[in-house]
Amino acid sequence: MNKNGHTRRRRRVVDCAEAAIEQMKVYCASHPGSPSAVRRPQLFFRSELWIALLGPTIEEGIVGIGPTVAAALRAFDVQYLAGLRPPVETVGTVGALRRPYTTSPRSQIAKSDSKSHAETSGFAWPS
Repeated sequence: MNKNGHTRRRRRVVDCAEAAIEQMKVYCASHPGSPSAVRRPQLFFRSELWIALLGPTIEEGIVGIGPTVAAALRAFDVQYLAGLRPPVETVGTVGALRRPYTTSPRSQIAKSDSKSHAETSGFAWPS
């Protein structure tokens, strides 16, 4: 140990990393089929928060953030599974109560205008 205390700090970081690895092992053993157990995201500690990351960056990857390792892994599992599910349409969303078209509006316009289009370009819409 030098007088700047670098050895103590390194030991503290190593102890923290070992504790995080152990907490991750416990979480994965308790939740063997979870995305955290299967995919094993990287763990980071920043600003008093644990971050579980799968991917190259936070912007591009799947992220879980929490005050403990278990909370970050739980949040990661939720985000991972949310990416697999299609979005749910609710009644409160705009356009949720609109009648669906049997054909797209563009094809209806194209069919009604097919004679004039065929006359000008030589192309006719298939019937």
